[in-house]
Amino acid sequence: MDARPAPVPAQLPDGPGLFVGRGPELAALAAARGRVVAGRCPLLVVAGRPGSGRTTLALRFAASVAADYPDGVLFARLSAPDGERVAPGTAARRLLEQLGAPAAGALPTGDEEGEDDPACGALRAAVAGHRVLLVLDDVRDSGQLWPLLAAAPGALVVATTAGPLTGIEGIDPVILGGLSQSAAVELLSALVGGTRISCDPVGAADLAESCAARPTALRLMAGWLRAAPKAAVTDAARELSLAVGTRTPEPAKKRKKGAAEPAAKPVAKPTAKPTDGPVAKPAEKPVAKPTDGPVPVPDGDPLGAAFTLLHRSLPPAEARMLRMLTLAPAQLADLRTASALVGCPAPEAGALLEKLTERELLDRDGESGDGTLRYRVPGRLYGRLLALREELDRPSEVELARARLLERLVRLVESARALLDPAAGPGPDPLPGPLRLRTAAQARLWLTEQRGQLLGAVGDAIGRADLDGSAGRLVTALLRALPLTGVAAPVDLYELHGLVLKVAERSGNPRRAAAALLNLGDLQAAAGRWEVAAERYRAALEQGRAGEDEVACARALEGVGESRRALADPVRAADWYGRALELRQSLGDHPAEARLLARTAEAHLAQRRFEEAEREYRAALSVLRRLGDERGLRAVSAALEALRALVEAERARVTSE
Repeated sequence: MDARPAPVPAQLPDGPGLFVGRGPELAALAAARGRVVAGRCPLLVVAGRPGSGRTTLALRFAASVAADYPDGVLFARLSAPDGERVAPGTAARRLLEQLGAPAAGALPTGDEEGEDDPACGALRAAVAGHRVLLVLDDVRDSGQLWPLLAAAPGALVVATTAGPLTGIEGIDPVILGGLSQSAAVELLSALVGGTRISCDPVGAADLAESCAARPTALRLMAGWLRAAPKAAVTDAARELSLAVGTRTPEPAKKRKKGAAEPAAKPVAKPTAKPTDGPVAKPAEKPVAKPTDGPVPVPDGDPLGAAFTLLHRSLPPAEARMLRMLTLAPAQLADLRTASALVGCPAPEAGALLEKLTERELLDRDGESGDGTLRYRVPGRLYGRLLALREELDRPSEVELARARLLERLVRLVESARALLDPAAGPGPDPLPGPLRLRTAAQARLWLTEQRGQLLGAVGDAIGRADLDGSAGRLVTALLRALPLTGVAAPVDLYELHGLVLKVAERSGNPRRAAAALLNLGDLQAAAGRWEVAAERYRAALEQGRAGEDEVACARALEGVGESRRALADPVRAADWYGRALELRQSLGDHPAEARLLARTAEAHLAQRRFEEAEREYRAALSVLRRLGDERGLRAVSAALEALRALVEAERARVTSE
């Protein structure tokens, strides 16, 4: 093993606590896990329709073999909740961050789709030669997957997908259909109560068949039954059967006990090469408003029918909370975000979250560092909830919920900053007790854990362009707070400054745009991308001139000079330094004047223009003496002595010749 930070031992999310059946599928995965695919690493693919339990099966299998991969167990979702395709470069950065690799903070190149993206190469290098387990959930196409596969026979990648992954040779997917009848009834029994199911075995078998024995539909109907304790299991089967548009299933005694449902083919989604762009999300039929008639769902869709039945049965407060949670960053919520979205006290929000979880409409997602429970809106339900929100909730209510969320996040980030750096000034008014961060350790951990969600929230808000005020305050708060954690990556700061630039350009604020471009240039310069840095500095110069911001113009001129110097172009560097020097002198900025005189001298020295270099060094010394800068005097005096020694050596060489 090479020297690098110890990886986080396990990044797998919590799966459902109850798991039944799937013995043959688990055995097939275990038998194939040593088979290298396409000359890279072992790759296992679990394919199935939404609601088939493909993610649950992958997590279950990964947890069972995690001990065999001591160098890291990593997890990434390759589709956003709305179905948008995650670029492989973006996924690689998330995985590298879990490994603790420095390349996780590398700036994006703008082309994150193929193997040439630096993050993909860095991930393959980090995994090569190590025993690492990667679980990649909801892969859309082979173009996402291939760049992430390292030549590492000792590693293992487990991928889930809804459709075939053409383009990679040697893939033999495990395709999920429904559970066996016995496993489906076992799941219902565990979720609803053994007595209630055992008293009506025919109804239980009919309900399992109406659900096509698909785990998610079974869980949703179990939630429906728990919410209706007086309803018979047969009633649930009949309601769902009518909703799906099928006839009432025949009695269970006419079927062989334990027989599995026919395997469902995975939904065939088009596969795209990395250059083809995001894969379009299949259009969903709109969900009609609840009525007293049959539940309107697509023909033969037990998952949609079960969800709509359950949503119809929810009390208004629970239904509204569930729909508003689609606004939560990355569809992850806790007391702090949920109470802001619906505008209720924290205890009430906590009770609603627990009730929705009991009804199988939310997944638990562990705890945050301060013990706050986290919940996730399941991706399999997100599209349906979004359709319901757009239909049932007024746009003004949705915008108000988003505004409350952003202001809550601003207060949380500012309070975390105040805990981490009390000397910088007081924080905002304290939040109610259950929502409050109480110690610097809690603040640091919360910012670190929530960084991705915070960046996602502000990016979404600025992308919508309707809450720029709140979004701008959140960007400012994050730029002040994230560096205090000690783990702020350059890529995070680059993203934030890019958002500041977008808002500034949209609002016609050239001064703010110039400041953002200067920061973007500095980050590119720190990454050694001097050509790109020079472009940012020149753009900042234009914006600074438009806003009559001479300080920004001086910074931009010096930045271009630094870039040309780093690119071994001393002639242009001297020119840009000279222009910056004139502006700094006119502003009376003497420390900057001394620095630029020394930089100009170095540019002359690189051209072997010794007399000009000595003149500039001497001028810099004069300014530094007036300032009383002893450290600067020593540095420039040493440079001047080195120059004189070089001149003497040159003279001696010429004389000897």
